[in-house]
Amino acid sequence: MYEFLTGPAAIAASGIFFIGLIVRVIFYIRGLHWQMDRVTYTVNVSYGIKGALRSVIAWIFPFGSVGWRAKPGITFMFFIFHFGLLFTPLFLQAHNFLLKERWGFSLWTISDPAADLLTILTLVAAFFLVLRRIALAEVRILTSVYDYVLLAVTVAPFLTGLLAFHQVWNYHFWLMAHIICGEIMLICIPFTKLSHIVLFFCSRVQLGMDFGIKRGGMKGKGFAW
Repeated sequence: MYEFLTGPAAIAASGIFFIGLIVRVIFYIRGLHWQMDRVTYTVNVSYGIKGALRSVIAWIFPFGSVGWRAKPGITFMFFIFHFGLLFTPLFLQAHNFLLKERWGFSLWTISDPAADLLTILTLVAAFFLVLRRIALAEVRILTSVYDYVLLAVTVAPFLTGLLAFHQVWNYHFWLMAHIICGEIMLICIPFTKLSHIVLFFCSRVQLGMDFGIKRGGMKGKGFAW
């Protein structure tokens, strides 16, 4: 079972993940309404690129935008959550050992205690983000069961991985659960809201180019965000 999950199943899940995200980006670009979303992509290119970079940078770093600064506590939890989601699986020693064993290469790794800390922080941040959806009316009205299921799919690999690493109750069970949950998450990403892993950048670039060219950007005016 382990050989199948870390071999053919992992390859299939990774293929769906990468190919699916490429397709989502292509459809995003092709889906732009070239009249309504009128941006001079081929004219004033330098202003468009500058606006795109400003847009991405303002939103990719904590407190870089007015929106992030409005609620610093939520912003902190949001960035802790997303940092843990990205950083932990990429640089976990066990994952990179498997990469080296299966594919002949590995990335820089973090220590197990650091991975433990990041995992716990990710789970704590997820808990507070759930409380936010429940407590704030403006968020609660936009939240459905679908959103909670996606959040569960997202944190399941972290919880099961933590339990497997510390061999809580049954190591083999939690290890299999961890691998299955991770592959389910990879498969879900291109088909759900989790695709914002790449579509976030698409939308920020689009808006940045729009503001950088048409909405005062060429006159040196600051952006609203």
